[in-house]
Amino acid sequence: MRTRVQIVVFDGFDELDAVGPFEVLRAAQLAGSRIEARLVAPTPCEAVRGGHGLTVAVEGVLSAEADWILVPGGAWTNPDIPGCGHEIRRGELPRRLAELRESGLGMAAVCTGTMLLAAAEITRGRRAITHHVAIDALAASGAEVVLSRVVDDGDLVTAGGVTSGLDLALHLVARFAGEEAASEGRVRIEYPTAPWDSTSG
Repeated sequence: MRTRVQIVVFDGFDELDAVGPFEVLRAAQLAGSRIEARLVAPTPCEAVRGGHGLTVAVEGVLSAEADWILVPGGAWTNPDIPGCGHEIRRGELPRRLAELRESGLGMAAVCTGTMLLAAAEITRGRRAITHHVAIDALAASGAEVVLSRVVDDGDLVTAGGVTSGLDLALHLVARFAGEEAASEGRVRIEYPTAPWDSTSG
């Protein structure tokens, strides 16, 4: 069965949070796994500019035509500049994520992308992790913070700081397509076997 993943990018998103998982998931797709990864925007547009200046073309708009949504982080501490904090203050993206969660979609997040899920109350009462600068805020939002690179709580999978997006993506490949596909992906990107374990619920 095909697993459709939409990676939602917004102005100020952290590039590696999104592009790292995109490459891992798309490479698995090209290698024959039944995974479909797409970059989408919260609202119709042709391109989105990341927090470090990278402009990326998007392939559509965030929608229920997916099985999983993956949310990157970026600029969480300053809501006056484009990024997670700004999107949380605006409220539109958290509301849309909450609606999609109600539709039964799985949710994944990298870094402070978890705080967008927290703003949507998706992490309340659930095991999760975020970037270290936001851990206290995540706990205050009602999540059970688990100090691990990747925390798998069933239909909610979250990852810590920026580079852990690669771990999250490989973890999802293992879930969706099997451990062999994930191992092949790790070899393909020359990513070392992690000295840590993902935490599953």
